[in-house]
Amino acid sequence: MILLIALLALAVWAVVATIIELRRDGHRRVPTDWTRVAERDALDRAEAGHVYR
Repeated sequence: MILLIALLALAVWAVVATIIELRRDGHRRVPTDWTRVAERDALDRAEAGHVYR
């Protein structure tokens, strides 16, 4: 029973620590700057005999 309680406590600690770290890591969703994206299509680089989709 002690082992089960310890495992449950460790799992709760891991979930809480993960949530805290995800909130303070500074990574946020950033919109794509389409002016910096190359204007090439996959079909431009396609070789004969290959199908790209």
